[in-house]
Amino acid sequence: YSRCYICSIVIKNLNLDTERGEFLTMLGPSGSGKTTCLMMLAGFETATHGEIILDGVPINNVPPHKRNIGMVFQNYALFPHMTVNENLAFPLQVRKLQKSEIEDRVKKALDMVQLGAFGSRRPMQLSGGQQQRLAIARALAMKPDYMLLDEVTSALDPELVGEVLDTLRLLAEEGMTMICVTHEMGFARDVSDRVAYFHQGVIAEIGEARQVITDPQNPLTQKFLSKVR
Repeated sequence: YSRCYICSIVIKNLNLDTERGEFLTMLGPSGSGKTTCLMMLAGFETATHGEIILDGVPINNVPPHKRNIGMVFQNYALFPHMTVNENLAFPLQVRKLQKSEIEDRVKKALDMVQLGAFGSRRPMQLSGGQQQRLAIARALAMKPDYMLLDEVTSALDPELVGEVLDTLRLLAEEGMTMICVTHEMGFARDVSDRVAYFHQGVIAEIGEARQVITDPQNPLTQKFLSKVR
């Protein structure tokens, strides 16, 4: 369970609760505050006012690497000189985990994104969709409490989008708590528990995913969805 009441230069007033196992999707035009919200949750941006609470504990002053929140960006941020296995193992080595545990986490994370047979390859030997799935696996290997996903399909060719969305569907089915920024309306409608529509730094509308996307009540949400459907 987490709660956010935060303000920043971009986010004017955000009051949002999420539950364990929930898949929450953030929609809205560029510059509306979605990515800034994710960055504050992950600890890469600082709120000027308010609190971010995880499991009842304020985490505003907790550094990113101690929040146990995984974030996957639009650009894969993979190490090109490392193999797939090494890309996953490196952040675990930095945390000084035992070799046996690192190997176990790497294997399980790659299996979760159907990349178990690609451990010896380098990122440039993978398709864009596979590279994005590798980035997701790297976050999963950290065993995060939450996964934050920022437009993870926006840099992909259309034919590769499906394989990444299928991976996220599987994670949602397994109960991973995720907050996702996307413009994939069909995916948001079918996989999300709730959808929040952002407009100029505030949440203009939030509700059950299918209801918000198929029958939005706020004129701002209606106007936005009429353009992206």
